[in-house]
Amino acid sequence: MTVRSKARGKTGRTTLEAAGRWGFAALGVIYLLIGVLALRIAFGQGGRQADRGGALSEVAARPLGSALLWAVGIGLAGMALWRLSEAVWGTKTSHRLLSAGRTVFYAVVAYSALAFAAGDRQERGGGASDRQSQDITAKVLEMPAGQWIVAAAGVAIAVTGVVNAVRAARRTYRSHMRLGRMPEWARRAVDVTGVGGGVARGLVFVAAGVFVVRAAVEYRPSEAKGVDDTLRSFAETPAGPWLLVVIALGLAMYGLFLFAVARWRRV
Repeated sequence: MTVRSKARGKTGRTTLEAAGRWGFAALGVIYLLIGVLALRIAFGQGGRQADRGGALSEVAARPLGSALLWAVGIGLAGMALWRLSEAVWGTKTSHRLLSAGRTVFYAVVAYSALAFAAGDRQERGGGASDRQSQDITAKVLEMPAGQWIVAAAGVAIAVTGVVNAVRAARRTYRSHMRLGRMPEWARRAVDVTGVGGGVARGLVFVAAGVFVVRAAVEYRPSEAKGVDDTLRSFAETPAGPWLLVVIALGLAMYGLFLFAVARWRRV
């Protein structure tokens, strides 16, 4: 029996299903905007940081920005609720544990977004991910065996990126989609955005993990980078800003992919 069948009654779409779909759409907005912000940076027009805080600031600057911020924050809270339902009613222990971890993550992200929407923008604006990464790394390095803990975390982040990229390239997301209900153009669009966006997202994870490992090896918290600094590092490679352009487009594509997931995923 699926999570949905356990949690739903006899009336149509359930609250949990709506929460999950809203959550995917909210994530899509954030990834799309991070991609756009990173693209601006690549072309020398980076006024905002390319991270979650920068994306929220970009939303706030639009017409009806306050309402949109609340919509994104509530959507992220819905994602946390949906992941919690998977942790509670899932059938496999490994999947339940993974969903529990995701619940905590999305709950923190939702709280941050809702606090931002409520006006608390001092520590949640653009660039906050870089400061948080360095602060957390500094605190852990001061612990017994701190270098090993930080290094292990960096390896885990990098491996997660590799796994995500490989899964995207293999199009494993198809097993979660209602392909039979999708028109042909939508299936093609999902494959383009799902593969391209998923691989780009995986590469960002890999790069971030490498920086965390470097911070552990060199015992320098400043080497740990958040999303913004990680993205900017792609422009410092021999490929120059064009590699950042490719990654930025990929992240924007992943945002579009999440919109399709919100519409056609089995939840």
